Amino acid sequence: MADNKGNIFKRLGKRISDVFAELKRITWPTGEKLAKTAAVVLLVIVFFAVYLTLIGSGGRWVLDKVGFYDIVETTAAATSAETSETAAVTEAAETVAETESSAEG
Repeated sequence: MADNKGNIFKRLGKRISDVFAELKRITWPTGEKLAKTAAVVLLVIVFFAVYLTLIGSGGRWVLDKVGFYDIVETTAAATSAETSETAAVTEAAETVAETESSAEG
């Protein structure tokens, strides 16, 4: 358990001094090591950016070749079926409206 004795400012001061003591024990990288590590990270990022771009472009090319993005034209049978369905819905709505108006009157 934490030691809760003493006032808050003493505990806070001790925590801060502990943080500085830990920071002094850290082995910080040299400028050269930091530059090399940063270069490796940037190269990996560029590599994967190019790789994922190629994957995406290749996938789009394949989908274009198989006709995935082609516009499908509706046939006359599909259009007439949609028209008759719309007419049936409109007729049913009119029947309901007439029934409601006769019930009110």
